[in-house]
Amino acid sequence: MQMIGVISGDIVESKAIDDKHALRAALDITLARTKETFGGVGMRYRGDAFQLAIPHGAHVMAAAVLIRASLLEHSPSKRQPWDARVSASLGEGRMPTEERFIDADGPPFVRSGQGLDALSLDDRRLGLFLLQAQPEVDLLIRFVDDIIGQWSHNAAEVIRLSLTTSMTQSELARHLGRAQPTINRRLAAARWSLTRDFLTFMRQRLELQV
Repeated sequence: MQMIGVISGDIVESKAIDDKHALRAALDITLARTKETFGGVGMRYRGDAFQLAIPHGAHVMAAAVLIRASLLEHSPSKRQPWDARVSASLGEGRMPTEERFIDADGPPFVRSGQGLDALSLDDRRLGLFLLQAQPEVDLLIRFVDDIIGQWSHNAAEVIRLSLTTSMTQSELARHLGRAQPTINRRLAAARWSLTRDFLTFMRQRLELQV
């Protein structure tokens, strides 16, 4: 059996969001991006909740960060950011098909779902839930969680593109119709270099468990 990654999530304070149609469209786009980037399968359910499985478990934290970046990118305003609680896990399991995803089960699915319940009890919006607790990793995730929570719409857009493409800063500038120094400022404000190093560290750390 392969080591798969599983992500469970739901929208933060979704009841206070008036435009449910736009929110669900943004979530559908977000899930499609994540599936395409990481080869995953999954679904949205109950309107504002979702679950995904990806075939390479070591990439599960990058997928989790992409989900939050994509949602924040679609936020209608700074006063009403669209964000999600995202619980990641990995473990041995079989990748479900899109058609049978609703029946997916196994330890990583259970841990991811339980982790989402744990996140809902406090103000955390990102967590990794493994078979064995790793307090030092949890501490790093808390720092990154705080960084992501400060991302603006513009910063989240540039981060999302950095996660899903191989474009350079100059290519990002051309793509977005902005000057390269503007892109550089947005990446710096979003602490992208630290977030990128964190994701590299997590991928290498999780590969040891694969």
